[in-house]
Amino acid sequence: MKNLWVILLAILLFSCGEKLLDKPEDLIPKDKMINILRDITILNSARSISVTVFHDQKIDPTTFVLSKYEVDSLQFVISDRYYASLPNEYEAMYVEVEKQLEQKEEHVSEAKKIKDSLDLERKLKQSKKMKDKLKRPMDSLP
Repeated sequence: MKNLWVILLAILLFSCGEKLLDKPEDLIPKDKMINILRDITILNSARSISVTVFHDQKIDPTTFVLSKYEVDSLQFVISDRYYASLPNEYEAMYVEVEKQLEQKEEHVSEAKKIKDSLDLERKLKQSKKMKDKLKRPMDSLP
């Protein structure tokens, strides 16, 4: 009975390491695939915020991104399916996508802080100019 459990465990371990799909000829390289997934994620998020803009402009995020990277939809689906058949690699790709999105978010947040501080500085200068104008004595003669 003990040997049976060892054999079953060995079969289970070897079957998990087995490739389910052969590597396609036109496989999208991993780094390009990560960029595609990142851009699709960004545009889908934007679409969820501004549905009417995407609808009015007839923009499909996936089609837009695939054309940007010069990839057809079949090649994308086949590549995505292949990477999905390798769970560890697929997870690592999505971890990288998440990392890149977090970096972009930090960059945008920092840029917004800078813009807000410049806007505040500009408003303070305008306010100071306005106060200076009001403090000047008004001449009654034209």
